[in-house]
Amino acid sequence: MKIINTKDADFKAQFEQILARAKTDIKEVSSIVTSIIDDIVENKNQAIKEHIAKFDKWDVKSDEQLQIDPADMKKAYDKLDHKLRSALHMAYDRIKSYHEKQLPKSWVDFEKNGTILGQKVTPVDRAGLYIPGGKAAYPSSLLMNAIPAIVAGVEEIVVCTPTPNNEVNELLLAACHLCGITKAFKVGGASAVAAMAYGTETIPKVDVITGPGNIFVATAKKLVFGEVHIDMIAGPSEIGILSDGSANPHYLAIDLLSQAEHDEMASSIMITTCDEIANYTSKEVENYLETLSRREIAKKSIDERGAIIIAQNMDEAIDLMNEIAPEHLEVMTHNPFELLPKIKHAGAIFLGQNTPEPIGDYIAGPNHTLPTGSTAKFYSPLNVENFLKKSSIINFSKEAIDELGEACALLADTEGLTAHAESVRVRLRNEH
Repeated sequence: MKIINTKDADFKAQFEQILARAKTDIKEVSSIVTSIIDDIVENKNQAIKEHIAKFDKWDVKSDEQLQIDPADMKKAYDKLDHKLRSALHMAYDRIKSYHEKQLPKSWVDFEKNGTILGQKVTPVDRAGLYIPGGKAAYPSSLLMNAIPAIVAGVEEIVVCTPTPNNEVNELLLAACHLCGITKAFKVGGASAVAAMAYGTETIPKVDVITGPGNIFVATAKKLVFGEVHIDMIAGPSEIGILSDGSANPHYLAIDLLSQAEHDEMASSIMITTCDEIANYTSKEVENYLETLSRREIAKKSIDERGAIIIAQNMDEAIDLMNEIAPEHLEVMTHNPFELLPKIKHAGAIFLGQNTPEPIGDYIAGPNHTLPTGSTAKFYSPLNVENFLKKSSIINFSKEAIDELGEACALLADTEGLTAHAESVRVRLRNEH
């Protein structure tokens, strides 16, 4: 695994390459995605069937075949090994408990002059969840996207997932049953995003689309934003690790590979203050690679997008990591909580030797749908509020408008909005 040092003469150029890790060129696929969206808008189900035949390699004979039968979800759930079912329920309960703590409340405030101001929080009517199913199926992503919507109180949840060769992952079906999903469809990629954004004869139009996907899914979400709300535009998975001389190189190496095995485009970056840890970890990465079932994917990711950076001190290491703003950040130091106040930008922060990133993927409780490609500088993890909207509440008494009305009308005058000003002053004059 490549090791670089902040003292290297060309370190700045090498670090710029790391920062550009997720600069996938949306422009390159925008025209393709635009044509897919236009086709769905114009031809609806017929376009979906053609896209499925082209990309997922099976022929849809009828509109009914697009939908996954809830009976198949229950059958898959009933067939689960009892240990796997228990693990699925444990994950569900922990994710639900965590997200229930995020629920904002409606509120009202009363002023002395009789003004009532407040905020009303309501869920969207219908949420669309995109669940990947190409190179790998991720039932955990179904839990992470469906549960916040359930907690928010969304009445109708629509799921879309690609089904290559018309095969649906059994654990995904079981997870759908556990989450009470009744509307799930066998469509993926940009086609699924377009179908949920605009609606077809079979797939209903939604209000918000969430969930991870490849460059085509990310581009489609960007293009339909405004027609619907979206959670974020996420790219390939990534991990950052801060370590000092106390860290265990075996842990560091396998944790770096835990993201590399996702995707050739995934990035794994460690910044350490210890030369010895850097070298030992690099060797351990090579050793572990030989044991992985997805070795070729992980190796390409490590070779092309992995790096170990040796920093001169922990403050420098943290500054560099804040620039990277990783999706997942592990802090493997002697006292990780001591560093927490200095960490500004990360999707999820994993503190200590016993908190590997996969704990967050499955069982801890916080959401694993996270901002990537440095967007943690301004995006948050998927959460309950992605499925909620807020309405302002305003009620003025006669005393309140008499007290504040002229100031309001004056501001309207200065903007040249005569009707605005007069709509206030007619009340001040008490005209009937």
